Amino acid sequence: MTNSGINNRILIIDDNPAIHEDFRKILVAAGGGDSGIDDLLGAVLGKSEKRPAQITFELDSTYQGIEGLAKVEEALAEGRPYALAFVDIRMPPGWDGVETITRLWACDPALQIIICTAYSDYSWQEIVDKLGNSDRLVILKKPFDNIEVLQLAHAMTKKWSVTRQAAAKFEELDRLVRERTNELQVLNRDLAQEISEREQMEVALRVSEERLARAFDACPLPTAILQVSDQRVVQANPALLSAMERTSEEVVGRSFWETCLEAPEEFRQTTAARLHRGEALRRHECEFHPKSGDRRRGMLWMEPFALAAGPHVLAILQDVTDQSVLELQMRQAQKMEAVGHLAAGVAHDFNNLLTVIHGHSSMRLRSTNLDRKMADSLAAVQQAAERASDLTRQLLAFSRKQVMEKGPLCLAAVVTNISAMLTRLIPESIHLHFTHTSSRLSIFGDRCNIEQVLLNLVVNSRDALPKGGDIFVSTEIAEINATHKRRSPEARVGRFVCLQVRDNGKGMEEIVLRRIFEPFFTTKETGQGTGMGLATVHGIVKQHDGWIEVESAPGAGTTFRIYFPLTDSTIEVTPAPLPVATKPVTGRTILLVEDDGDVRTLAKHVLEEASLRVIEAPDGPAALVLWQEHRGEIDLLLTDMVMPGGMSGADLADRIRRDQPDLPVIFSSGYSVTLFSDDRQFRKDVNYLPKPYLSYELVSIVSSALAARDTSSRASAA
Repeated sequence: MTNSGINNRILIIDDNPAIHEDFRKILVAAGGGDSGIDDLLGAVLGKSEKRPAQITFELDSTYQGIEGLAKVEEALAEGRPYALAFVDIRMPPGWDGVETITRLWACDPALQIIICTAYSDYSWQEIVDKLGNSDRLVILKKPFDNIEVLQLAHAMTKKWSVTRQAAAKFEELDRLVRERTNELQVLNRDLAQEISEREQMEVALRVSEERLARAFDACPLPTAILQVSDQRVVQANPALLSAMERTSEEVVGRSFWETCLEAPEEFRQTTAARLHRGEALRRHECEFHPKSGDRRRGMLWMEPFALAAGPHVLAILQDVTDQSVLELQMRQAQKMEAVGHLAAGVAHDFNNLLTVIHGHSSMRLRSTNLDRKMADSLAAVQQAAERASDLTRQLLAFSRKQVMEKGPLCLAAVVTNISAMLTRLIPESIHLHFTHTSSRLSIFGDRCNIEQVLLNLVVNSRDALPKGGDIFVSTEIAEINATHKRRSPEARVGRFVCLQVRDNGKGMEEIVLRRIFEPFFTTKETGQGTGMGLATVHGIVKQHDGWIEVESAPGAGTTFRIYFPLTDSTIEVTPAPLPVATKPVTGRTILLVEDDGDVRTLAKHVLEEASLRVIEAPDGPAALVLWQEHRGEIDLLLTDMVMPGGMSGADLADRIRRDQPDLPVIFSSGYSVTLFSDDRQFRKDVNYLPKPYLSYELVSIVSSALAARDTSSRASAA
């Protein structure tokens, strides 16, 4: 090959040496410039330029096909392939031309072939049939013309170079196409992946938008999305539309302040400025007015956030009307509970003082040599003490710590039995009406306490009717459902007995209504009432596991509804036996345990006057020490229930009865025994002496207990 890229190497394969010499003369010796040849090549190859002046061919000669194949293989191995081979068709005794060409092409497919033949051995059709119709094959007829040989040599070697260059170009193009194809495939894969990811993102976005939209619609709190610029509603959830009692068309696109929340102009401007600065508004107390015109209390949150369309605001309006009512009622209940504890403590201490007053006055009134003036004075003291005792009982009723004897009661029967008394309490200008929807209105309660409730309520209604009117008393079965319970936090779901007392009197304002159950609160003039009537009702109802609901307004009268648990119980409660009159038992020893010094002194004085020996102690631990010292001498334990020192009267009795199980015990307290969590049976005038008590009551219960013990001992001995 030359530097110009033209391969001029030619292989001659012919068994005749003369032919080789002819080719050499034509292609080497006469290979100089011939203008005719140049013009011919230009016409054939499509080039107008002149070829170089001295172009000769490099010839190699072989005489058999197998030698020619070896030369081709050697040239390929050296990287200097032949461009053209002249092959004789007939070369005995080896391969003929056809077989030689077949093997040459198998080794070097690019090799150009000129068959030298006289058409005596094979026809053109036979050659084509054996070698195929190929553009690499040309037939040169023998004897051949020198110019024809030279033209074919130039044309075929040039064709080899052009074909080789075209193949290189095609290979380069193919490489470029493959590279570009690979790049496009990578781009297509990346694009497909990007499309897949974008589709996944779009699906996720649709799912997220659907989730957020559904969450927005399902949110139980009234919620809206507003524009920051003018606070117009962009979207409102069903909870907001329901709270405002409006349709979406009435809210969306309109100002939030006009359709949902009425607020002063100053507040609107201040809030708008805050929202424009990106500041949130949280837990703002407000009022909103549904379409029906109701006034509702609310809690407002406004939180700025950004959307693709610009800055927006998430507004949440929580209805706290019911919660506010519940909180108010809870505070009222807690206040009443605290006042109840205070009232119970006051009543207990007051009972101790009244015990001393009662005891001393009753003891002195029993003196035979008492003059008239002193007796009248002591009687007045005792009468005042009795009235004070009634007041303490009301305090204990309010605080739910009074003594009760519960049993099955027919509420309608209780009302009927007391109706005559109630009629006598009211003037002729007031008409009292009774209605009972059912006779089976059984509750479990204390008859006297229920009568006290009804009495106080009727008297309260009477005082609200200074110019006359009507009072309606009714009993009925009430079915309490969840809706009712939401209106009244103390209510419970189920069946209850309702006692209703309603009047058409002057009614009460809201500020009065909130305080009617407080002890000593009254709207009456000084000296007209103690303020304990409704407080006592409240305490009794609570002790009966019920609740009270009140409705009232100025000029519209007042309605009290009291709900008691309905019961089918037919348990008969055995009443406590009446005290049997006994003679005072003398000469016995009493262990007296009382933390109040004045009460202890009174009790000791009364018992000693009854010829009883008294060993006194201020608390439980001190009493145990005295018990150990005088164990065989003590005949009865008289103890207060609530004492300092960490030991109650019940605890003290249990400790002593471990040593002497049959020892009589009498308990005394200014509280009710129902306050104490104890399984033992407390019976008034048997083993329980409530404060305040009279001197003869103390002597009577002690004598009865000692006499009962003596009777039991004689029966055991017999």
